[in-house]
Amino acid sequence: MAISFREYPWYLQALIFFALALVIFGVGEYLPMSPVAAMRSSLDANQAKDADLNRQVAELQVYERRLTEFKVEMAALEKQLDTLKTIVPEEKEVDEFMRLLQEAASASGVQIRSLTAQAVVPKDFHYELPFSITVDGPYYSIEDFFARLSRLSRIINVGDLTFTGTDPTKSRFPVRPGTTVTGVCTVTTFFSKPNDAAPPLAGKNQPAGKPQPARK
Repeated sequence: MAISFREYPWYLQALIFFALALVIFGVGEYLPMSPVAAMRSSLDANQAKDADLNRQVAELQVYERRLTEFKVEMAALEKQLDTLKTIVPEEKEVDEFMRLLQEAASASGVQIRSLTAQAVVPKDFHYELPFSITVDGPYYSIEDFFARLSRLSRIINVGDLTFTGTDPTKSRFPVRPGTTVTGVCTVTTFFSKPNDAAPPLAGKNQPAGKPQPARK
């Protein structure tokens, strides 16, 4: 006569249940098509993706820090470039150059009597823009005028400087009281844009106060 499962002793029932649990666990764990195996495979794949994403995030964080450093460096370089453009502008900016000359002359108490544009001189990385200039006034005022030119933000070189005495009776212009000498020299400024390098036509002597830009 068959014995009912419930008639087995409790410890035997527990042992059978434990054995069945092991079988079910083994089937679910190791059977390729079982849901547990599929979930484990999906979990392993997700963990691998997570590890890969974490690695990519770590790499991008390095680039993010480098990007911040790069932006700081770019800002510093742009500031330097702006400073260099002030010192050596891209364009000739003749009007601005004449304004600087006139302001320096007025502050020094001298008169610019003539300003004549010369031919542009090409160099390796820039272009020279020379002008022949004549000024008169007290000797030390003219010295102060040239000293002021040396302190301007835009580079201005002074060369071929000569001083001569003045004779008010022979001057074509009204001479201020205290004027003792006339200074004649070449003042040269610079620009960097290649397509603006065509030599200007030499202009006629122009009285101060009404300077005309050199023709391009």
